[in-house]
Amino acid sequence: MESSNTDMSPDNDVIERSARDPAVFATLYDRHAPSVFRYAAQRLGDHAADDVMSETFLVAFERRSAYDLTVVDARPWLLGIATRLMRKHVRLEATAWKGMTADLAAQIVPDLIDLAGARIDAHRLTQRLAKALRRLSEIDRDTLLLYAWGNLDYAAIATAMEVPVGTVRSRLNRARRQLRRAAGIETLEQETDHGRTDTAPQHA
Repeated sequence: MESSNTDMSPDNDVIERSARDPAVFATLYDRHAPSVFRYAAQRLGDHAADDVMSETFLVAFERRSAYDLTVVDARPWLLGIATRLMRKHVRLEATAWKGMTADLAAQIVPDLIDLAGARIDAHRLTQRLAKALRRLSEIDRDTLLLYAWGNLDYAAIATAMEVPVGTVRSRLNRARRQLRRAAGIETLEQETDHGRTDTAPQHA
């Protein structure tokens, strides 16, 4: 019998084999459950994150026959499922934003912390950013948090949200402009990608 903990096959191969041997799907859980939990916990807190993580893998298992087997890494797919499931927890997430720390704000929009500098104290900036996050449209907020907390690049976010890469770029730019306004910072002409390369072609 194959060991799910030591299986070195790529995700897409694991999913394909799970059609014949459902137990193999446990390998995907072993690999990606921590990432899914971490992402959900940052948005909703630990207790709700447990439920989201469990439901994510249940949904993924039930839908595995529809997975695009040309995609090697299943993490964007799983985080996309988790993101859609979290939409049932809007009120819980809004409460979480109220208690958002400066450290979390820095993860979401690191350049804003540096640009604001001494012009605004960390507590006031955190409050402004939390309020601005609550006011973002659902799709823009999901896109931003898949980038900041899901640690996905543009192409992976496009996979997670089932949209073109150009749409991801537009949503991120729009979200970051709104957060910059909330922080009282002039919008920069060019968005920064903070270490994750956006290699997709620009649209005219």
